[in-house]
Amino acid sequence: MRNWVALAAIAMLGACGQKAALEPVEGASLPPAPYGAEVQPSADELLELPSEAAPDRSVELRTRSEEREDDPFDLPPE
Repeated sequence: MRNWVALAAIAMLGACGQKAALEPVEGASLPPAPYGAEVQPSADELLELPSEAAPDRSVELRTRSEEREDDPFDLPPE
């Protein structure tokens, strides 16, 4: 009996991960267009992250260890 309950719970949780196109709920609309925008963005356009929100990784990698310069603010604790 427990196995059937666990199997049913897993099946229901698996159905929660279903992906489909996002649409506003009936009777509701998308948020108003941003100030200055000429067209109302779609739901997919609203979900896109701007480049500032997810910046690319810097490719500047160190190839060898280097000595640190003297830091005048690196003071011992008091």
